[in-house]
Amino acid sequence: MKSMYYEDFEPGQVFESSGRTITESDLTFFSMVSGDWNKIHNDAAYAAGTPFGERIVHGPLGIAICFGFIHAMGIFDDSVVAMTGIEDWKFEKPILVNTTLHLRLTITGKSMGRSGRTGKLGRKFELLDQEGNRFQSGSSDVLIQTRAGIAL
Repeated sequence: MKSMYYEDFEPGQVFESSGRTITESDLTFFSMVSGDWNKIHNDAAYAAGTPFGERIVHGPLGIAICFGFIHAMGIFDDSVVAMTGIEDWKFEKPILVNTTLHLRLTITGKSMGRSGRTGKLGRKFELLDQEGNRFQSGSSDVLIQTRAGIAL
């Protein structure tokens, strides 16, 4: 899909990404990048004794994967100006290695900027598995160009 602009979005629109299976490498690389080597993520013997029964993937990796899914969709590639924040993020189920996830992105609102060159989109994120079970959810507004603002 190619980039979309402010005018192309309407509240209630839903976009779904393709799926991606979370791997052992994802968990390890995120530990390396973040420096978070907590036993719940990296010690199989310890994690076996927790309520989860096995290691769980870092919660913030789920957020990062959501934004990777958005990039793969391509709908904001040439039009996004800035993300304005992340709100009300919920870690609803633990992500385990070998879980296949995808993103459901819903446009929740829009408001035009004063200049007419950009507007703000409200977006709801839902990180789901193939059965529709929700693992994480939250909101992230984005400032996006209008077609008149392409020359920014």
